[in-house]
Amino acid sequence: MIEALKSDEIINRVGGRFKLTALIQKRWLELMQGARPMVDPEGLTEIEVVIEEIVQGKIGIDYDKSDIVRPKEE
Repeated sequence: MIEALKSDEIINRVGGRFKLTALIQKRWLELMQGARPMVDPEGLTEIEVVIEEIVQGKIGIDYDKSDIVRPKEE
């Protein structure tokens, strides 16, 4: 299992499990269609690349350009 998914930190960063899943699926599809990874993919699977991009803050949900409700700040 990917270590970052064992913590609620990544879930809270994007605003919930459903939003995290949707973000992972969207980015994974982009990578499969030829998008360049934003982190070093050496030794990582595509899903691990996506998770690492989220953890490093390289990708996220653009709440200003979508109708998705921004998560509450703690």
